[in-house]
Amino acid sequence: MALIKTSPLFHLFCKTPSALSSYTGPNCFKSLKPIMIHPKFQPQNTFSMTKTTNLCTTSAILQGPSSSSSAVPHKSRKKARSESPEILLRFKLDQCSKRGDLGEALRIYDEARADNVPLSVHHYNVLLYLCSARSNSSDDISLEKGFQIFKQMGLDNVVPNEATFTSAARLAAAKEDPEMAFDLVKKMESYGIVPKLRSYGPALFGFCKKSMADKAFEVDAHMVENGVLAEEEELLTLLRLSSEENLVEKTYEFMHRMRSTVRQVSEETAGAMEDWFKSETAADAGLKNWDVEKVKEGMVKGGGGWHGQGWLGKGKWSVVRTEMQENGVCHSCGEKLVCIDIDPKETENFANSVAKLACEREVRADFVKFQEWLAKHGPFDAVIDGANLGLINQKHFSFQQLKHVVNQLHQMSKSNRLPLVILHRSRVFGGPAQYPNNKKLLESWRNAGALYATPPGSNDDWYWLYAAVSCKCLLVTNDEMRDHLFQLLGTSFFPRWKEKHQVRLTPARPGLTLHMPPPYSIVIQESENGSWHIPTVAGDDLETPRKWVCATRTKKKNLHSIFS
Repeated sequence: MALIKTSPLFHLFCKTPSALSSYTGPNCFKSLKPIMIHPKFQPQNTFSMTKTTNLCTTSAILQGPSSSSSAVPHKSRKKARSESPEILLRFKLDQCSKRGDLGEALRIYDEARADNVPLSVHHYNVLLYLCSARSNSSDDISLEKGFQIFKQMGLDNVVPNEATFTSAARLAAAKEDPEMAFDLVKKMESYGIVPKLRSYGPALFGFCKKSMADKAFEVDAHMVENGVLAEEEELLTLLRLSSEENLVEKTYEFMHRMRSTVRQVSEETAGAMEDWFKSETAADAGLKNWDVEKVKEGMVKGGGGWHGQGWLGKGKWSVVRTEMQENGVCHSCGEKLVCIDIDPKETENFANSVAKLACEREVRADFVKFQEWLAKHGPFDAVIDGANLGLINQKHFSFQQLKHVVNQLHQMSKSNRLPLVILHRSRVFGGPAQYPNNKKLLESWRNAGALYATPPGSNDDWYWLYAAVSCKCLLVTNDEMRDHLFQLLGTSFFPRWKEKHQVRLTPARPGLTLHMPPPYSIVIQESENGSWHIPTVAGDDLETPRKWVCATRTKKKNLHSIFS
């Protein structure tokens, strides 16, 4: 810490920097081409009118050259701006960034400073990024240059942003100084900057690498305080550190955070969890006697699949890779996994959040009209993403394929209702929709109140997602719902809802085969007797069975239950 306080970097941004003044210095790269004025705009004492001279030309000649910038042709003004020293510098540095060429970027930087070209935050960020990307503990040149550039940025009163601090933190991590990296993250607050997940990485991974558990947990707490959600890589690093340091309770905590955040784990994470269960520390961790009723109460409060009461039992764990039967029974230990759904209040909140986002991004009147239509014609047992289904394993949109799925769902429906088909208006009224058989099919769905054509310019996703959530029904689509649109929902219960309600499909003859949601949740589960089942991303349960880690102890009678 003493090193940080005495470092110039620690006091670098101690004052609120003032805004940059406008630049009037010399051109550092090349002389700009003079702006040429057409001869007819030059001042003249006399002029002659021809039959082809129009009124605009006559007016310009009469007025002569204007002192305002409007007299300069637009293209010339645009070209002058594009060839300004600052723009040229930005272009050249961006090209260096694309190539990862730090040497050339530093040469350009030194040249710009020699010519007194003012650098913006973007210029500095590109340079810091290149230095941090190339630097490591053995690359003293990149490190030294990066810190010099960072210091110069402060001296030039250029206001830093999140990218600035993140690159500087990476430089500190490369210097193997996670304390400095963490100080830089905390400094963001004084600038009103909210750190991102990437901002914390240098400090978090640096402390974990040095086995500084307390400091790593401090970074984690700071993340939680600022609403930054750790993802699998960060949680895995913290889990490993806790396991290696024999921190039993912390290991349990990160196992559960992995359960709620990641759900299905990577091969690397599965391996780390297996290592924990096979350790001597894990064998000794846990209660010989536990309160059965308290564990059951925890299961109910948690919605099933976990109790959160800590490690249960004593003794070595049996750790194997296994698969699940269709009904959720483990092939290895015979334990049946449970199904975890979101509660009615979460469903209501979910539907409201989808509607709110849709109204912000769609034409509000169009989406409100759909909500009114759905209230009148719903609820449905299933909603179909028509565009997705019609193109599965097809070069051209197939109404017959869509019809086959509709008929299957109709036969399965307890209410004997057709599913709701969501299709864009262009699909309903254009192209193959005009063929007589397809036209007749669409008309039958429309008459049954089972077809909705989304308006031009709309995103179908909002419509079929809202319909499925508000109707509390099945959603038939192969869309994995992982893109930016669905990330906007920012909700922890979206994966749980999708797992319970999404029907996926695979090509078959004839039509498509429906794969209904599993009767158990594909998520890390902790049972009442203390065993664990961890799903991996290996396998998809459609063509290849999913691989699970099964960790159980030798079954022994719980003494509490014997004497209670």
